[in-house]
This record gives sequence, structure tokens and C-alpha cells, in this order.
Amino acid sequence: MNQQFEQQLLSSWQERQEFAERMQPLLGKLYRDHAVEVSVYGRPLLGVTSIDIIKAHRAVRLFESHKLRLRESWPLLEALSEMKLAPGRVDLGKLAFQYHHSDHGHDSIDAFLRDKLVDLVDVEDTTESQDVVLYGFGRIGRLMARLLIERHGKNNKLRLRAIVVRGGKEGDLEKRASLLRRDSVHGPFNGSITVDHERNAIKANGVFIKVIYANNPTEVDYEQYGIKDAIVIDNTGMWRDEKGLSQHLESKGAKKVILTAPGKGNIKNIVFGVNDDQIESTDNIMSAASCTTNAITPVLKAVDEKFGITHGHVETVHSYTNDQNLIDNFHKAERRGRSAALNMVLTETGAAKAVSKAYPALEGKLTGNAIRVPTPNVSMAILNLQLNEESNKDDMNEFMRHKALFSNLQDQIDFTNSTEVVSSDLVGTRCAGIFDAQATIVEGKSATLYVWYDNEFGYSCQVMRVVQEMAGLHYPMLP
Repeated sequence: MNQQFEQQLLSSWQERQEFAERMQPLLGKLYRDHAVEVSVYGRPLLGVTSIDIIKAHRAVRLFESHKLRLRESWPLLEALSEMKLAPGRVDLGKLAFQYHHSDHGHDSIDAFLRDKLVDLVDVEDTTESQDVVLYGFGRIGRLMARLLIERHGKNNKLRLRAIVVRGGKEGDLEKRASLLRRDSVHGPFNGSITVDHERNAIKANGVFIKVIYANNPTEVDYEQYGIKDAIVIDNTGMWRDEKGLSQHLESKGAKKVILTAPGKGNIKNIVFGVNDDQIESTDNIMSAASCTTNAITPVLKAVDEKFGITHGHVETVHSYTNDQNLIDNFHKAERRGRSAALNMVLTETGAAKAVSKAYPALEGKLTGNAIRVPTPNVSMAILNLQLNEESNKDDMNEFMRHKALFSNLQDQIDFTNSTEVVSSDLVGTRCAGIFDAQATIVEGKSATLYVWYDNEFGYSCQVMRVVQEMAGLHYPMLP
């Protein structure tokens, strides 16, 4: 009996592996040929392994009453690959679950898909490609490069054309390429990277990236490299106001600029999913706010709209950053001069006040503080809130689970119900924040909510969404 059980177990696993391996080329083809990104209940399948595909299907059991088997989703993916589709985002998991476990009234997979994906099927794609330049090539710059490169294909609409860094010394090009190739936190680059000395460029997975050396934006003429009307992503944080960032617009070939840090003055601070409707085609300068603001604002907005928030305090437990000292040394800011690798460092954060720039309903209702801790990535925000309406832990968690899966905030809010998850498990998360249901505390009108966030990669994904909107790339998310 044990031998028979073991054989059945192995056969079941092999079947899943075979289906996952058959899915991989179709997933890649859908993106390369149609710019269609496929996911399973929010888990992206672009460039993943067969094991990742299996795990994404297995996770569906956490949200639905039935399992989702790969043999159930395979025929829908196969049908999708044969359709003429416009660029968009398709949740294969939700489609397959609806098809197999609901009364949808369709006789065939083809008819079902054409009904559910009416905005994509046989729709002509008329959008033009957009040149993108990375000004600065630090932590966020290199992650933005990875995100842009992974989407490379004949129908790719965002084209990484160049990076701009300060004057290079001997061996600079190899150093830049090596930092893109290897990352201590996010692991190795998924693909091939070579250095082109003759053209002073980096070639990555077929993408030619010109490396331009300049000490300020006004020194750069992008047009001489064939770059036109580019969106410049400023990752340096050197300029945060309109006057400083306007220097980018003086460069020939640059049309718009986005700052990957909180903007000052009248610059729009965009938290995608919350106030991206404020992005207008005439906007030339804007900010993607901060990683913490992106993590907490979607959750706060959802909670405020459901229960109402009278006031609250946000405490962030944040990984150390390059702004701190590795060992004790002089630093102009209080406490940040002490060793980041050895200390918890109490410091300030403007994220709580910055929430109101994206979601004005909470103006004057939040305070905030931060503790920098000796981990290199993934942070946590603890939201201590006073609500207008009474609730309890189960209702709050169910509400947030639904928001994470089925609302227009599903790209911003992820959800975990694990009793064992720790910060390193969440490296590489593409959502702005991950709601930790096990840690939720709700007593009447008092609520304490815990939100994890990958302050590097998750934030970079939010920046990417803003860039797409600035480029006029409006990809529907279906179903």
C-alpha cells in the first residue's frame, strides 16, 4: 500500500511538472508576441521556472474552496496562445477557476475566453514604443533595468535605451555590468550580460544600453544616440523640486522625468493604484513618492473607505540604506552616523505625512516614526489606527484578502496568512505591500495592522507602473 501511494504521489508530481514545462514557452510567446503578461491569482508567470508555476497554482487553495490543477488551466493557456490579442494582463488562474467551478454559460473554452477578454481579443494595438533613460544606476536604477529588460520583445513598448552615470574611471563599464549581473539581495540577473567597449554600452538579453557619462543633466544630448522624447527616471535623489528636475528637460531628446523619491513643492507624488488618475498627458515632471508611502497608502485608503480612520500612528521597521554609515562615523543627521550593521537606529520618516499627498482624506490624521534595523532589504509598517466603525480580526482580514485578490488594488496589496513568514521570504515581491493577516489586532474601533514591503523591488514595480502610465500604456487587467 505504501509503495502504491508513493508511486501515485510521484506520478501526480510528474504530471504537474510536465504541464508546467509545456506552459513555459507559451507564457514567453504570449509576452514576446502580444505583450500579454499572465499571472495566477496575482502571481506573475513572466520568466519564472516550472516550479514557480506549480507553486502559483498550489497557492490558489489559500483563497478558494477548490484546488486549481495545472491540467485545468493548461487548455485555457493553449487557447490563449492561438488568439490575436492586444497588450494586457491576464489572470489565468481566475479564468481557469471560473471556467471549471462556476456556471458561466459557455459551451467552449474559446467562447468563454472571448467573452471574458473582450477588451483584448482581436483588438488592434496602436500604441507606440517609448524610449526610457535611467539617470543614476544605484539600487533602484539597477532594479528598474532588470524590470525593463525582462519585458524586452518585439512588441515591447518601453525601451531601455541608456543609463547616465558620473564620469567613469578605468574599468567603470565592467563594474556597472557586474553590479547588474550580480546582486547580493536579489540574486543573479536572469540572462546574459556583455560589455561593448567600442560603443561604450552594456548588452543584456538582446537589449543595447548606451552608458553615458555626465555630471549633470544639461551636459547630455540624447538625440545624438538616436534617443527621442525619452522618459528619464531620476534615481539619484539629487534634485527633488521642480527647478532641479527641470534640468532634465533641457537635455535634447528628453520629454518627461520621474523622480524615484518624494517630490517637493507642487510636484505630483503618485502612488499607483491610489491617485494615478491624476497623471495627465501634459505632466512633464512627477514623483513616484517613497517606498514606505507606496506600501502603506493603498492599505490605509482601503481601510478608510471601509471603516473610516479618525487618526493613527505609523511605525516603520525599515532596512538600513546607503544613507547610513557602515561603521560609526560623522553623519549630518541624528543617530544615522552609528553603524547600520550593528544597531537599531531610531529616526524620522515623512511617509505618514506624505500619505495625504496621494490620499488627501487622511490629511492631518497620521503621525509617523521609523526604526532602521540591520537587514539589507524588506521592511515593515505597523499601522496603529482608530476607526470610525467597530470591527474584528476576522472581518478585517477577510476584507483585506478580498482587496488583495479582486479589487483595483490587487497590484498594490498582497496578502499572507502564514504563521511562519519572515522578511527574507518576501524579497522580490512585486506588490507595494504585503498584509500580514496573522499579526492583525482589532478590538472594537482600535486596529493594529502589519504590512511588509520589499522597499527595493516592490517599490521599483510601482515606479514601473507610473512610467507605463506616463507613456500612455494603459494595460487592462482581466478578468
